[in-house]
Amino acid sequence: MSVDPSREKFQAYLAQQGLRVTNQRLAIFDAALAQKEHFTAEQLLDRARTIDDSVSRATVYRTLPLMTESHVLREVDIGSGEKYYLANSSRGTQVAQVVCVDCDKIFEISAPFMEWYGSTVSQKLGLKPISQRLQVSAQCIAYRHNGRCPNRLKQ
Repeated sequence: MSVDPSREKFQAYLAQQGLRVTNQRLAIFDAALAQKEHFTAEQLLDRARTIDDSVSRATVYRTLPLMTESHVLREVDIGSGEKYYLANSSRGTQVAQVVCVDCDKIFEISAPFMEWYGSTVSQKLGLKPISQRLQVSAQCIAYRHNGRCPNRLKQ
């Protein structure tokens, strides 16, 4: 049975930082990587507890920065005061985020032009890009027409 390269990467990062690989951290890792949509820390806590009921809120909040620093997860800030997370994909292409201002759903679309653009504008200034993001805020057309956003979670 092969080991997930993301898991190996995370475990190596923990070891490099002098931190233990615990069952709780692995439950958080497994819960995070199982998510197909963006999630919050509180949503991750709920999912991790289905794997290991001993996972604490504090452990989730301490583990999330470790997962982003090791590049296993990406942190997404949509300006709502709450951070969202998503597993880093292995597709290697840049993505742009489109955020629905009506329901806060985050859509990601491939944006291969971003690497070229970031390099081009940085080089003109004598700089080297280290990160970049494109985030578009958009309104839900269906919500504007009929008062219902198809992406909004059932309330």
